[in-house]
Amino acid sequence: MLKQNITLSILLINLFIAFLGIGLVIPVTPSIMNELNLSGAVVGYMVAAFAIAQLIVSPIAGRWADQYGRKRMIVIGLFIFGASEILFGVGKTVSVLFISRMLGGISAAFIMPAVTAFIADITTLDARPKALGYMSAAISTGFIIGPGIGGFLAEIGTRMPFYFAGILGFVAAILSFFALKEPEQRSEEKSTKEEKVGWQRIFAPMYFISFLIIFISSFGLSSFESLFSLFVDHKFGFTPKDIAIIITGGATVGVIAQVALFEKLTKWMGEILLIRYSLIFSTVLVLILTVVHAYFLILFVTIIVFVGFDLMRPAVTTYLSKIAGNEQGFVGGMNSMFTSIGNVFGPIIGGILFDIDLNYPFYFASVFLAIGIALTLVWKQRSLANN
Repeated sequence: MLKQNITLSILLINLFIAFLGIGLVIPVTPSIMNELNLSGAVVGYMVAAFAIAQLIVSPIAGRWADQYGRKRMIVIGLFIFGASEILFGVGKTVSVLFISRMLGGISAAFIMPAVTAFIADITTLDARPKALGYMSAAISTGFIIGPGIGGFLAEIGTRMPFYFAGILGFVAAILSFFALKEPEQRSEEKSTKEEKVGWQRIFAPMYFISFLIIFISSFGLSSFESLFSLFVDHKFGFTPKDIAIIITGGATVGVIAQVALFEKLTKWMGEILLIRYSLIFSTVLVLILTVVHAYFLILFVTIIVFVGFDLMRPAVTTYLSKIAGNEQGFVGGMNSMFTSIGNVFGPIIGGILFDIDLNYPFYFASVFLAIGIALTLVWKQRSLANN
């Protein structure tokens, strides 16, 4: 048990470091965009470039995590992440920034399925929701501290947060290489049937609705999240410091919800109901965000809206992990892939809509979150029928 807790702690520390690096750059991104005179559409395409790379690589990376080991994929992914952040920091042209974001997408495809599978290997079914809740909390905590540090570093130079994020990525990679030991996978059997059907596994009844939920929710959420900093920058004139306060506040409340509530809520209502109510909660608050104007109201609504997001994501991951058996890497890769598909098109359409009207991406996000809610109703009905 002690060894398992130490390993889990190392995984969480590495996730924290990686997402601290991502959080660092959030407050300064609008400044970079203004410096290069980029439109909302170009920002959307840039976010989509990250997602396209993640989309292409995720299915392969998921299988590699099963075939070659979790540790190897984590270490390589963290090194790529560090390189991508450094490249963004030195980039002075749009093409270089796009290459940087694509490398970032590849790093995410390597890291997340491997970490999820690693946690599934070292935990029991009963302990897994708690461990995956901690995983989400580590990610959110990185966002808590990251924007604050990023806002401070931006006072030194707008590129400084990217250099710092790159260094953190390399530190996390080195820590993983020396401190992690490859876990024993829960099932060593390879399913020849699964290998033969390949992509058809996506359409297996036990997985398909879950993957659709991931796609629909990511499609809506990405159009909201990718343009949020530009939204408050253009509409309210928020500074990097203001954006850092909002993101930090939202992440803080999200971490508290994940650590204090997630395990209890999953045991009480199950993952499917938790996903449904989280989507309803988020949809309503995204719409409210388009009509509030006072600084403290914007702060309050934004902080609370992240609670729904932060409870929904680990709930989907937990559900898939429970049903995956010896396909943890595959399921992790598909989770990442369907998230990426949504992240490709959400920011592109959101960016185009942003250039028409600042509120349109939020209306767009609300529509697709509502579709996700409808899907959870079908999902629940089918689950009951199967029982």
